[in-house]
Amino acid sequence: MHPMKPLWSTIALTLLFASGGCSHRANSRQNPPAAMTPFLGRWDVTVKTPSRDYPSWIEIAETGAQPQALVVGFAGAATHAIQAQVVDGAIELSMPSHADYYGPGQFTGKLAKGRLEGTAKGPNGAIWPWTGRRAPSLTGQTVSRWGQPIRLFNGRNFAGWKFADPSKAKVWRIERHLLVKDGTGSELISTAQYSNFKLHVEFKAGPNSNSGVYLRGRYEVQIETNSGSAPADQQEGSIYGFLAPHPALPRRVNVWQTYDITLVGRTVTVAQNGTTIIDHQQIPGITGGALNSNEESPGPIYLQGSEAGRVEFRNIAIQPALLTAQTLH
Repeated sequence: MHPMKPLWSTIALTLLFASGGCSHRANSRQNPPAAMTPFLGRWDVTVKTPSRDYPSWIEIAETGAQPQALVVGFAGAATHAIQAQVVDGAIELSMPSHADYYGPGQFTGKLAKGRLEGTAKGPNGAIWPWTGRRAPSLTGQTVSRWGQPIRLFNGRNFAGWKFADPSKAKVWRIERHLLVKDGTGSELISTAQYSNFKLHVEFKAGPNSNSGVYLRGRYEVQIETNSGSAPADQQEGSIYGFLAPHPALPRRVNVWQTYDITLVGRTVTVAQNGTTIIDHQQIPGITGGALNSNEESPGPIYLQGSEAGRVEFRNIAIQPALLTAQTLH
């Protein structure tokens, strides 16, 4: 994913969790650290706009007496709040203004029966309802048996796939048994959904190109030749905005490469061209561009088509887990 330009220049993100709905006052006394306790942790968020539901994600942590916040908007990378404070039972998060955060300007919500509920303020003063659920841990899962590989692309047509936006489907075509994205258009989404799996993908990116492989439709493994000096966790091989590849391999333009990806729960291993670059690491939450924030559910494989340039794909195959011991929280 390449960062999207935000719809507004100044982002201020405000969450009100006061059980009595207290409002912020300039001379209010800061609440003691205990007031933060019910809100610490990771939250899977859904914002309802007139056009569609958008997923988002928030992590609230405490360092000393002050909370810290990390937010994933509708697109872009996980972004640290520049200020996080609790005042009279309200938590206020202020987001930086830059092109790598795209999301509501303000959230206002209350804790109700373990969920966050409220309204979000979008551009031009639009008000959208939103909810937040505690993100599942997805830990403690083991796979004792894998299925046979299933080809996701047959080399002839788009059987087994659908377009997120059919009006922009022309960016995708099939050439010489290759699946080709050329330009900016629709995302391409598998019709089948998967929980735990091994995925093999071969890809070739042209100059100044960008795409990605989304696991369960929520976690992007980055493909790019245009990120320049972007942070390592936004470059090729990364779990976008969260996990940087180590070692990071040199960009290769117009050269076929491979990803071999294993996802169990939220534990991911990525091998690029046979070299392990992410080794059994935990993905904290959804990445920008996710289809939804239902992390506990199966999801599709999707190939990003909404970014610039030409990227070719071939030999896409998945091995679903057949026997999995799960401990979901």
